[in-house]
Amino acid sequence: MDIWTRSRDFQALSIRDLLEAREAYHVHLAHLENVFATAIGRYLIRRKDPDAKDPYASNRHRYEPRTLRNTCVRKWSWPCVVVFVTEWKEKSKFSNKPHDIVPPLLYLPDGRVIPTCVVVAERDMQAQPPSVPPVFPSDLLGGGYPVFTDVQGQAHLGSLGCLVTDGDSTYALTNKHVAGPIGREAYTIVAGSRQRIGTSAGKEIGNRPFADVYLGWPGAHSVLNLDIGLVHVDDVTRWTAQVYRIGELGPIWDLHTNSFNLDMIGCPVVASGAASGRIEGQIQALFFRHKTIGGTDYVSDFLIGPREGQQSVGTKHGDSGTIWFEDNNLTFEEAKAQQKAGKRAKLYRPFAIQWGAQTLLTGGPGSSSEYALATALSTVCRELEVEIIPSWNVGQPETWGAVGHFKVGSLGCEFIGDAKLGNLFMLNQQNIGVSDKVLSEGLPPYKRGAFVPLADVADFVWRSSRKLDASNHFADMDQEATEGLFKGQTLLSLTKGKPNNVDPQVWNDFYESLGEKKRGALPFRVWEMYDFMVDFAEKRDLLRFLCVGGLMAHYVGDACQPLHVSRFHHGVHKDDEEEAGVHSAYETNMLNSHAVEMIAAIAKARKRMNGPKPVTGGGQAAAVATVELMRRTIDRLDPLEIVNFFNHHPGRGRLDKMWDEFGERTAECLVDGAMTLAAIWEGAWKRGSKNPASVKLPKKPFDGKKQLMPLYNDRDFVPSFKLQDTVRKGDRLVAKESWTTSVGS
Repeated sequence: MDIWTRSRDFQALSIRDLLEAREAYHVHLAHLENVFATAIGRYLIRRKDPDAKDPYASNRHRYEPRTLRNTCVRKWSWPCVVVFVTEWKEKSKFSNKPHDIVPPLLYLPDGRVIPTCVVVAERDMQAQPPSVPPVFPSDLLGGGYPVFTDVQGQAHLGSLGCLVTDGDSTYALTNKHVAGPIGREAYTIVAGSRQRIGTSAGKEIGNRPFADVYLGWPGAHSVLNLDIGLVHVDDVTRWTAQVYRIGELGPIWDLHTNSFNLDMIGCPVVASGAASGRIEGQIQALFFRHKTIGGTDYVSDFLIGPREGQQSVGTKHGDSGTIWFEDNNLTFEEAKAQQKAGKRAKLYRPFAIQWGAQTLLTGGPGSSSEYALATALSTVCRELEVEIIPSWNVGQPETWGAVGHFKVGSLGCEFIGDAKLGNLFMLNQQNIGVSDKVLSEGLPPYKRGAFVPLADVADFVWRSSRKLDASNHFADMDQEATEGLFKGQTLLSLTKGKPNNVDPQVWNDFYESLGEKKRGALPFRVWEMYDFMVDFAEKRDLLRFLCVGGLMAHYVGDACQPLHVSRFHHGVHKDDEEEAGVHSAYETNMLNSHAVEMIAAIAKARKRMNGPKPVTGGGQAAAVATVELMRRTIDRLDPLEIVNFFNHHPGRGRLDKMWDEFGERTAECLVDGAMTLAAIWEGAWKRGSKNPASVKLPKKPFDGKKQLMPLYNDRDFVPSFKLQDTVRKGDRLVAKESWTTSVGS
């Protein structure tokens, strides 16, 4: 330690002592031209200083600027008032302005002496660019998901924190500036699709006098920034109390004047933000005064910064509303492994909600780090009179119908009979789908610009980039015509035993008789893709052949989902919002909560089922095979049966009951889809390959990011179309005007 402090013992200083010292010197510190913020915490020791390793060492490098990046906190670090300055100056620079020096010690009238720690960390005034949240795969909603509200033509973006209740209703916790006034609609994004989640409850808190929140502590000039709002959720059955990539919540860290302590400084913490994903950091300081206006200090409970060795916390615009947890020192994978082994992992303890961020230049010009500003969660619950919901739909992998799509895609690779083709697809199985292990443990969110396995590109990527692709995901096979030429017929009856009626002109005429503009084109999308696969097989372009096949897996996966091939896809009554939830309840949440059981049921079903022979008859034959898959799907699992069961089993336990009723048949549908997919792939290979024995296979999988992703991001690669814009020309499908079937280079 320095000579001037060697005889002093500061370790007995309390939070109250530090706050009283800052309050007493408020005016003095606030008017120093170099000071832009203060906080309380522990003394930051330069890592190069001898006392970073030995508490009794001296000869500290006193003239090297102290930054947030070159310092650390040790057990022997003194309690202190941390003073943030914009420029580091030696004492000699203050010869003309000695009154601008930050005093090394603050003296209180009763004799207490409080050290100060001066840190140079200039505020970065450049605005952060808007963040684009990652693509979330699950519409089982929870903390860590994005939340949007529309304000004056712009979207306010934040993060959902967690579920809370006032004893009557259930709310999603987020920030006031995101939730807005009562009645404002709130949305999230799932698999590229914007979905309403509820409306602002109008229960909110902004700033509170510091002394009112922390009774007995000084803070006459300070207000605490809270910025908290609630979203009244529409349908609680769509929610889980888990926080995405964190898991189940532990007991709240109850913080108040008697439980705050300086040992929190340096505590490792973790969060999951909608914009940034999983974030790790540590508590850097307490009661950070981030601005002063009109003589009033604006204070945040926590300044959360990077851990030792990290460059930055990495928080971004869009993380507001994120819940921060005390880190249990387990990685997500380790915690999941403990759960799988039957051990109950130590739960993360929530303690704060992020409301903002500060970017500080922490280590010289251009060297910036992001710091999260957060409010104690116990304060929020007390002020809003709500409690955190710790358990609701917990213990579930966070996946949606992507479970079905990825499973159909990866499983299809295992059903290919041709040895060479089978080797190609098995080599790239993880480029098409994901493993059972990933499905069981939960899919990660896919960040914008990251590679998405091919079987769900149509949802994760194309739903936002290819608007014309929407009609390719369904066909209402049981929709009955009530008048005209097709009176009394459905697409099921129209095509039964009549493969020639699987023709775009026939289907357009049928839809025209219904006055239907939203015309499901699912089997014709498979037709189109089959022809592309044949073309690429002829060219021996294995990269594009496999890419198209992987993309096709999505549509064949839709064909084996009962609610994608029926007019009852959102229930019987079109205006019944509650009944409309049957789609996500069956295809999403039921599989979410029973992914492990689904994998086991599929393993049993595949042993007793046989798939169709390779479809070598051309694109129309592939479309016919898809129609027959849709027919078998409806025969196996009547969509109306699903809707009626959903309506008669509301509330808790619904998903378990649905699985008990439909689980085995759902597994059979998925296996049937995978077998049909393999038959279509193999048929295209046999039809296009002139001398398959001479084709040389690659020795390693294609690179998803560098090879496959540029293909599916190219709108001219396997272009999407509307059924009404398509006609048959010979054995192929072409657009009425400009679209051609050129396969490109």
